[in-house]
Amino acid sequence: MTTQLSFDLPVRPALGREAFFVSPANAMAVVMIENWTQWAGRKLALIGPAGAGKTHLAHVWAAASGAQIIRAQDLPGADIPALAQTPVAVEDVPVIAGDRAAEEALFHLHNMVLAEGHHLLVTADKPVLTWGLTLPDLLSRMQGTQSVTLEQPDDQLLTALVAKMFADRQLMPSPETIAYMVSHMDRSFDAAGDLVARIDRAALDQKRPVNRSLAIEVMKTSD
Repeated sequence: MTTQLSFDLPVRPALGREAFFVSPANAMAVVMIENWTQWAGRKLALIGPAGAGKTHLAHVWAAASGAQIIRAQDLPGADIPALAQTPVAVEDVPVIAGDRAAEEALFHLHNMVLAEGHHLLVTADKPVLTWGLTLPDLLSRMQGTQSVTLEQPDDQLLTALVAKMFADRQLMPSPETIAYMVSHMDRSFDAAGDLVARIDRAALDQKRPVNRSLAIEVMKTSD
């Protein structure tokens, strides 16, 4: 019998298009990313809960378009004119709500990127009207941005997501292990990430393979 060992290795998420599983929960977002040259006004807001794949799709888009990726909170210290020379993805825009310098930087980046004929992608965990932006000009531009939403995972997506999260940790549990997890876990991206991390940690601490029995034990401790 082959024994699967668990090693405390760094987690390296696979961010290529081939590693992104398409299901009804995210199909429209994937279509929009793949057809980025057709975005209305050359800009798009990608909306979805934590762990839904926004960063993954931003990297897929960056690879296709030659875009740079920057976190919204890093905008005040960034060279905005230099950023505007290529397409740009700005991640987690709601975190800068109320930060005047960051909001002004995004406003100027928005205008300059479009003026240069490039495309702009912004990501967030909730719809634009709930971001809490306080700069009126920026808010109006974000409200006028086409958006697409990543939904909470269906069975197909959750299965693929859990398998990918294990693979990112250099682990390959059996299909039966993943099927048990999917049928008994809370159905959210955050829950999937938390459960995979706890099972990985338990395997390391107990020097056990990642299998169905370990998954059952770990899941029972959280009930």
